[in-house]
Amino acid sequence: MFLITLKESPDGVYSVLDDEGDHVVYFFEDEDDAERYLGLLEANDEDEDLPPLMTHEVDPKAGIGMCELRGMKYLIVEPDD
Repeated sequence: MFLITLKESPDGVYSVLDDEGDHVVYFFEDEDDAERYLGLLEANDEDEDLPPLMTHEVDPKAGIGMCELRGMKYLIVEPDD
């Protein structure tokens, strides 16, 4: 699986806020989907305040386990999504 992280610190995981104000980490099953999403983020960064980001491959169990340990929500983005 792949997620989006800070380029200079892969431990800094990109997340989005949901309707309740909780952070949600997106896990992408397909690397191309993660790259496309990253490209959209960069293209829509009109104020240029987005830090440099990259896609990062993670072990699914470790990534999801990290979210569960920290009480963070996560979403698995499948290729058909």
